[in-house]
Amino acid sequence: MSVLFSPYALGPLTLRNRIVIAPMCQYSAENGNAGDWHMIHLGQLALSGAGLLVIEATAVEDIGRISLGDLGLYSDDNEAALGRVLAAIRRHSRMPVAIQLGHAGRKASSHAPWDGGQCLAPAEGAWQTVAPSALSHAPGEPPPLALDAAGLARVKAAFVRAAQRADALGLDAIELHAAHGYLLHQFLSPLANQRDDAYGGALENRMRFPLEVFDAIRAAVPARMPVGVRISATDWVDGGWDVAQSIAFGQALAQRGCSFIHVSSGGVSPLQKIPLGPGYQVPLAEQIKRGVGLPTVAVGLVTEPAQAEAIVKAGEADLVAIARAILFEPHWPWRAAAELGAQVEAPPQYWRSQPRELKALFGDARIGQR
Repeated sequence: MSVLFSPYALGPLTLRNRIVIAPMCQYSAENGNAGDWHMIHLGQLALSGAGLLVIEATAVEDIGRISLGDLGLYSDDNEAALGRVLAAIRRHSRMPVAIQLGHAGRKASSHAPWDGGQCLAPAEGAWQTVAPSALSHAPGEPPPLALDAAGLARVKAAFVRAAQRADALGLDAIELHAAHGYLLHQFLSPLANQRDDAYGGALENRMRFPLEVFDAIRAAVPARMPVGVRISATDWVDGGWDVAQSIAFGQALAQRGCSFIHVSSGGVSPLQKIPLGPGYQVPLAEQIKRGVGLPTVAVGLVTEPAQAEAIVKAGEADLVAIARAILFEPHWPWRAAAELGAQVEAPPQYWRSQPRELKALFGDARIGQR
């Protein structure tokens, strides 16, 4: 029996299999509002047969957007627009849907990747970014404004309000974005955080604000709603954030009722040297899983079903997140189920699509119906 296609519980939320669709920025919103693109994009992924769909990084305030096209959940219009997309998904899919809430910090106010990804110019609508310290992400970029006490309180309140909106929308889980060089990761990493107050310096201090945000979100949403965290396990830079610190952070999260930890890496410094290769982040996830004990999600160049099966079967991670591979092949879980001798849920409109030799692939599909 395939382990990848066995059920798994994230607290009170039970997933039908261990395949997670990772959050992937689309840079296609208008004023933070989801639109037709999100209806098409998330709609097709919700029909893929995966165990969980995570909506892309969603900004908790307007200045927390990476780009002008980032999705947001900081206004009534944002909430209503995403609600329309979710309502359509719910009519045709039973797949649980989570949302990743984040703040870009000093990496905000940028062009979309296909437009170069560089910082916006004032004439292009640039805004003042914020960060733990007034340190630019890369040489030549505008420096951010170091958050003062009022700024910290504002950002924390923005995370809480976005989490409450997510609950009101009926989303099934929240993933707090503390990875990829964005604001909460900036607080964690000594490369970006050079404060001399209670939020900087020692590891305990650098973890303080991300933990405060987690605590505030956990207290603001019902116990039935799992709240997990995505981390960059290492900065891939000497003297930066690393696995040992990630384990300490994970242990602190576990004590606070964190439901899962999603392990990625990098993003806080252009000096990073990442050894890319198939499953290159899986060893990081395994170390975090062993050191923390939380349900752990592995991600990073996992492209083949047998590869994903091996990861969960060996206990290197509890779930496997698929990103670019499922953009290229939106029914990747169907192929995985076929190759691993498992069953996958598919909409009845597609039941007749399964090849004769795979007539049990969709479980209760009634192929003979006219």
